[in-house]
Amino acid sequence: MTANLSFGTLLSQGVLRLRVSAMAEGPAPTLSLDAELLLAHAFGTSRARLRSHPEEMGDAAKAKRYAQLIERRAAGEPLAYIIGRKDFWSLRLAVSPAVLVPRPETELLVERALALRVEEFGQVVDLGTGSGAIALALASERAEWQVTATDVSDEALEIASANAEALDLRQVRFLQGSWFEPLAGRTFDLILSNPPYIALTDPALKDPALQREPQIALTPGADAMGCLRDIILSAPDYLERDGWLLLEHGADQAEEVARALVARGLRHVRSHRDLAGHERMTEAQRA
Repeated sequence: MTANLSFGTLLSQGVLRLRVSAMAEGPAPTLSLDAELLLAHAFGTSRARLRSHPEEMGDAAKAKRYAQLIERRAAGEPLAYIIGRKDFWSLRLAVSPAVLVPRPETELLVERALALRVEEFGQVVDLGTGSGAIALALASERAEWQVTATDVSDEALEIASANAEALDLRQVRFLQGSWFEPLAGRTFDLILSNPPYIALTDPALKDPALQREPQIALTPGADAMGCLRDIILSAPDYLERDGWLLLEHGADQAEEVARALVARGLRHVRSHRDLAGHERMTEAQRA
């Protein structure tokens, strides 16, 4: 980057570097946003400040730090890992390579859970919680709900617990174990999960950004439906009467998920589309 350290110049140079990088191809607005977020992070200021004072001169050490962050993004590292946080629902969550970066489409699970369970009290569990996104979003909306979250990864649970403390949502209980393993003898009004659902052979996993995320949270192996089937098979034993199971899945898996739910004896099976128009999650009720 040049010796001109004005915010406007630094931002333009950052966008150009991302644009010419084969590892960070994408629409111009996305690249501009990434560069702007990294610049604000490096200088410890707001995006509004950058936009309103593009002529303001920055510190050389911070400009060097910004250049380093841009190089990490150009190499394909997810933006959330670089800045160490990701917004989800109304929450700002800490993230690291130990957890999946929360996606906007996963908010659909939260929306449907709140719509299906209008009662003030409820027993709810989030299977494979990762950063705690789903569990914490629900706890932030329903203070009286008893929310439990499980994950097989100790590192993920450390991050989720830290997020709960930072957000003062200490009522969420975190348990280590695979899916229902730590929940013996318990039943819930709502069971939610965003499990791994990408086949190991899927070319999507070659995306540089996905390669930086924990593979255990992305793929169950050769069978893309493996984790979904395991959860569906066990879920009725952990659901209260009229309780609901809500699952995120791949854009082309809704029909197969629905068949598995019906075969397991669940009713009122419905799929819902995300903002991109994909059938992203399916819900079903215990008969």
